[in-house]
Amino acid sequence: MSERFESVFKPLQNGSDVRGSAIATDKEPLNLTPEIAAAIAAAFAAWLGKRTGKAVKDLRIGVGHDSRLTAEAIEMGVLTGLEGTKAFDCELVSTPAMFISTVLPVSAFDGAIMITASHLPFNRNGLKFFTKDGGLEKADITEILKAAAALPEIEIPEMVEADTFDLKTAYSDHMMDIIKREVDAPDYEHPLTGLHIVVDAGNGAAGFFADRILAPLGADTSGSVFLDPDGSFPNHIPNPENEAAMAAIRKAVLDSGADLGVIFDCDGDRGAAVFADGTEVNRNALIALMAAILSDKHPGSTVVTDSVTSDELGIFLTEKLGMKHLRFKRGYKNVINKGIELNASGEDCQLAIETSGHGALKENYFSDDGAYLCVKIICKMAALKKEGRRVEELIADLGSPAESREFRYHIAGDDFGAYGHQVLDDFRAFAEKDPRFHIVSPNYEGIRIAFDDEEVKGWLLLRMSLHDPVIPLNVESEKEGGVDIIMGRIRDFISGYDRLS
Repeated sequence: MSERFESVFKPLQNGSDVRGSAIATDKEPLNLTPEIAAAIAAAFAAWLGKRTGKAVKDLRIGVGHDSRLTAEAIEMGVLTGLEGTKAFDCELVSTPAMFISTVLPVSAFDGAIMITASHLPFNRNGLKFFTKDGGLEKADITEILKAAAALPEIEIPEMVEADTFDLKTAYSDHMMDIIKREVDAPDYEHPLTGLHIVVDAGNGAAGFFADRILAPLGADTSGSVFLDPDGSFPNHIPNPENEAAMAAIRKAVLDSGADLGVIFDCDGDRGAAVFADGTEVNRNALIALMAAILSDKHPGSTVVTDSVTSDELGIFLTEKLGMKHLRFKRGYKNVINKGIELNASGEDCQLAIETSGHGALKENYFSDDGAYLCVKIICKMAALKKEGRRVEELIADLGSPAESREFRYHIAGDDFGAYGHQVLDDFRAFAEKDPRFHIVSPNYEGIRIAFDDEEVKGWLLLRMSLHDPVIPLNVESEKEGGVDIIMGRIRDFISGYDRLS
């Protein structure tokens, strides 16, 4: 079992998710097959039975997928592994919908499996797991993969019978009810009348947001793009951090004269927006906007972000909104779990959000739901319109760095973790010797340095990647040319490591 786990199943773990190559390419051999997915699903059912105290035969488990080319084949494997449970095929749907299926009374699943690899290339696929308490933790995935490795190989039949469940409709109804209640318009059933909102789903699973949620509520969604599912992603990578993706939704907004544009990643758990004038609202701007929307009802609340947020965002949150800012670690689960932990300790945290667009609100079970973020923006836009105001006003005072760059240093050879952490230890010692380097504390990931002298004002963060043999370096400056100045101060240090490239 140990050898099979190490060689077959362990490489599939990506933090709290399972991800692998479901289509072989020149660079990536096939390592996620329907048979492997079946073993993992069977192990999840056994794990869930222990967690809930239910017999496996009594478990209600939903299975959904995004638009990937291998979605149906992997789903066949998952449903095979779930034989003996009460499994439901939820078909093409978003990841947040799969989580909410464990909460909604109409579905009340004990657990849910989403087949997706988020924004990764077309050949990849994976599995995400949920209970009513949220997504599984890294330790849970390790336990499940070890159990899967101990199972005999499962043969996939030509057909697998499973009841279908129309989760797309249930989730859409749920979201529409939220919008109706929050906007509370005179025409209660059509609270978005008069708003023109375009959607870019990147040919992923969330295209139904336009015609199943916005349009029935009265919104004009003409000009929306890439709503049809296509796992080859012919138009752009479905990723709100991608420049081409943001350029596409920006163009859609400007070409159609829309009031707002929203964009999702492939499985819908991340989102971003574009204002009517073409201003892109992702990364720091998205965090600022969500915080501003929440600040009236939750003054002084703590906003948890990941480690690469800008100094300007911290100033906006604390000085402009009167909120608290905890800059924590990269990784959406790290950020969300920190928000949950703060609330458990008595500190109010309503928003835990990563610059990637993974954002979770306490009022929404701390589920990272790109559609829910966009719903909050749209509801606020509708409310402000009644006052003759625009949602853009909420972040008019948000500053931004003049320059922002990320460098990624690959670590060659084995045992990259130990080598990378030695680089970080050496860098701290290096920084302590230079009076121009101000080590930021508290800091929860890597080494963050602030610069504030005659030459440059800005910061850098040197850290280890969560999963890959990479040391990312983020650098920002308040003035043009500042990144080059900061890089000049550390270039000799970086070049002294022959395993970094």
